[in-house]
Amino acid sequence: MSASPDRVEWMVDLVRNGEIPVFVRRAHDFEPADLADVLAALDEDERVTVVQALPPELSSQALAELPQDAHAEDTLAALSPERAAQIVEQLEDDDAADILREMEPRTQERILQGVEDRSEVERLLRYDEETAGGRMTTHLVTVRDTATAAEALDEIRRQSEEVEDFYQVFVVDGDRRLVGILPFKSLVVSRPERRIGEFMADADISVKPDLDQEEVARLMARYNLPSVAVVDDSGHLLGRVTFDDVIDVVEAETTEDMLKFGGVSPDEELGGGWTEAVRSRLPWLCLNLVTASLAAGVVYLFRDTVAATLALAMWMPVIAGMGGNAGTQALAVTVRRLALGLIPSHLFLRVVGKEILVGMTNGLAIGAVVGLAAALLGEGTMLGLVVFLAMAGNLLVAGFAGAFIPIILERFGVDPAIASSIFVTTFTDVCGFVLLLGLAGWLLL
Repeated sequence: MSASPDRVEWMVDLVRNGEIPVFVRRAHDFEPADLADVLAALDEDERVTVVQALPPELSSQALAELPQDAHAEDTLAALSPERAAQIVEQLEDDDAADILREMEPRTQERILQGVEDRSEVERLLRYDEETAGGRMTTHLVTVRDTATAAEALDEIRRQSEEVEDFYQVFVVDGDRRLVGILPFKSLVVSRPERRIGEFMADADISVKPDLDQEEVARLMARYNLPSVAVVDDSGHLLGRVTFDDVIDVVEAETTEDMLKFGGVSPDEELGGGWTEAVRSRLPWLCLNLVTASLAAGVVYLFRDTVAATLALAMWMPVIAGMGGNAGTQALAVTVRRLALGLIPSHLFLRVVGKEILVGMTNGLAIGAVVGLAAALLGEGTMLGLVVFLAMAGNLLVAGFAGAFIPIILERFGVDPAIASSIFVTTFTDVCGFVLLLGLAGWLLL
């Protein structure tokens, strides 16, 4: 059970009242993730004081669970090099690499000098943080393919003392090349003298260290893997990516995509100050101002039509707003499918065609309603026809834009989550006004 807000607040009050010894005693009763919530609620100076006072094994677990915008690396860097090195030694190698990677090289080196076995962490630091290599841990359990079932059990028992959690046992040959996965059930029921190579499962799913973390998460979700092996080009086993790391990846990528979708830079911290938010959002709002001016320009070009038929002013925001909403619906579905890799090149036209058909059908239905409403309001049958055609046409355009624009952006190497919404809404606004005012000028004047 997670810690209640009252317990977190109580622990924070202990720190702020100077009762650090009581805090340290109570901290042993908290799960690492809950203790991380306490650290996140403290300011930087208080957090450093607490981490300095906690035993290294407790502070390391809590720092590993801190959210990214709490900056565990700043807390670690503020400690003495000796204390920071003790905490790094207690961290899992992948967690240590994740925190150290955010530091300046000089600060990294200052801390690593005090780490007794720094080679594993340094090896992980060489990989990009958003790849399988950057996410993997080198701590895993392996057995030789020539071992017997009894020998394998003894080896697993020995290695389990050094590896905290493991969900799979990897089978390697004499050169440490991955050759299989050891099923626990088969191991338990096999005769002690039976060779591992006779009943191991094929290691047909593995990843290279430079594979993007999103692809790793997608692969593990598709095949329901608790962990996946990371191998080099020659098949040598380098490490493993575990499902808990994948959960972190999915959360981080989802947050990033949601921020981008709203025109907010992923660099903006969710808990950051207002100045960072302004710097992050203002450029996108400026771009949106430019694109919105295109729609205003269309209205200006048709100003005589609007002046002659003032009732059009009532229907302009309705048609533009409905087009924007329909475009956003198609956009959300398409961006999601792109993120999951569900739109291969040969399905491009089918996806766009489907959204056009959906937009056209919805446009006819909604257009009939608003066209009838326009006619019944006493504005004339012809104006009702104009509103009907403009609404139907704009929702068709919205379906097309919502599917076509993100796919094209991705083809050109632009993240569709960043720019699509601005272009889609501009496209539907401009087309909606052109259809409504152009048809009105043709049929009414």
